[in-house]
Amino acid sequence: MPSLHHIIRESSLKENAPLLIMLHGYGSDENDLYSFSQELPEELFVISLRAPYTMQPFGYAWYSINFEAEKGKWSDNDQAIQSRDLIANFIDEAVVNYPVNKHNITLLGFSQGTILSYAVALTYPEKVKNIIALSGYVNKDIISGDYRKRDYSHLDFYCSHGSVDQVIPVEWARQTPSFLHQLNIKHCYAEFPVGHGVAPQNFYEFKNWLKKRI
Repeated sequence: MPSLHHIIRESSLKENAPLLIMLHGYGSDENDLYSFSQELPEELFVISLRAPYTMQPFGYAWYSINFEAEKGKWSDNDQAIQSRDLIANFIDEAVVNYPVNKHNITLLGFSQGTILSYAVALTYPEKVKNIIALSGYVNKDIISGDYRKRDYSHLDFYCSHGSVDQVIPVEWARQTPSFLHQLNIKHCYAEFPVGHGVAPQNFYEFKNWLKKRI
């Protein structure tokens, strides 16, 4: 499969750097989450991906969304699965092409990027270590069928959501901790009094969480 378009911030380390891959939300692009990178630890090698589907008049998406539909019919799951596998493939490419540690890879997603981060981690747990899941939820329909049999003991999740999110209801995100607990996955979950976005205190919390794990 072709590589995804991306931008990078190089690490202060010349080899074996911890890798952070950013996955933006619906209608955004690779520059959105990349703005966080200047505040993140300098030893991180940062890659911010652009989703494969072009939107009009601007922006990109990992898959189509029908905002009028019920939760179960909300997403184009076929497109989402294709994007899940594109991201998994890109991780393999990044390990080959950049001076990073394949055993220390973090996915940072926002909204649709979070939904894909969950799907990648739970379908391909051997490819990642940490997940920062902002303003998203778990879509079980885009995780491979045998996920309950997998070993997730090395994974660690930081999950957060806005308590007044007007795009993805906070109730969807509140189902995540019990789901991860059932899979014996280490995780923490936090809510902040904001809408569909990342509050400053949310950023500093996940930044400190990540610092302790790289």
